[in-house]
Amino acid sequence: MEKKIRETIEKQLNEIKKRMQHIKHKIIVLSCKGGVGKSFITANLALALAKKGYKIAVLDSDFHGPAIPKMLGIANEKLMGGPLGIMPVTARNDIQVVSIDFLLPSEEVPVIWRGPLKANALRQLLSQVYWGERDFLLIDLPPGTGDEVLNVVQMIPNITGAIIVTIPSEVSQRVVKKAISFANEVKVKVLGLIENMAYIRCPYCKNIVYLWGKDGEKLAKEMNVPFLGKLPIDPKASELMDKGISFIDEMPESEITKAFLSIVDKLLLELSRITSEK
Repeated sequence: MEKKIRETIEKQLNEIKKRMQHIKHKIIVLSCKGGVGKSFITANLALALAKKGYKIAVLDSDFHGPAIPKMLGIANEKLMGGPLGIMPVTARNDIQVVSIDFLLPSEEVPVIWRGPLKANALRQLLSQVYWGERDFLLIDLPPGTGDEVLNVVQMIPNITGAIIVTIPSEVSQRVVKKAISFANEVKVKVLGLIENMAYIRCPYCKNIVYLWGKDGEKLAKEMNVPFLGKLPIDPKASELMDKGISFIDEMPESEITKAFLSIVDKLLLELSRITSEK
């Protein structure tokens, strides 16, 4: 029985490798703490990169808090099978999305599964998804560095690197060091650090207020990883994302959009540098 299980797992992992061989960059979005806006970053990276003409796929691997479908305006969709396998749901700009949320009967239904069951379900799902040719696969991970995160990193072959998301609070920045150490331990290159909710600009006097400090860039330098940039708090952008509307499209001249596009440019520059070094 154990031999048969091992053979099944090996077969699924080989199938995952085969199905992902036409994806150029596979990037995990990581944070050791919840509530820092990791899914917000992942969704908008997808939108911004797609807007630049790249072919994008997104894997929402958070079993207990899948948020990507809602942010991309496809929350009520379902995964469908086809001759080539399970077909991702298509969001705007041809963004291909796979999420556990698409397998649930409603958004109120919780996933009450133990670790091994989640690992088996994810492995089986990934071994059947048809991604086609994509420039990027962005992988939104659950918070932390436990079994679920480790499973994803071990199942997906040739991960290009990790983007680490933090907010400027002492608690969040302390656990960032754990996330960077985790990436180093599993031999995934850190592509950069993004500081979300870094500040708020007063709508009246236009002064910047740093609610929790401003040490993201200092932390990146201390940990010897690239600093991709910081994003302001913008209630309008958050409201639009809750409705599945892209603030990058709706608010092109806003401070948050310009900051986000600058982050994407720095990420592409870092990827170009890494590629040229190989």
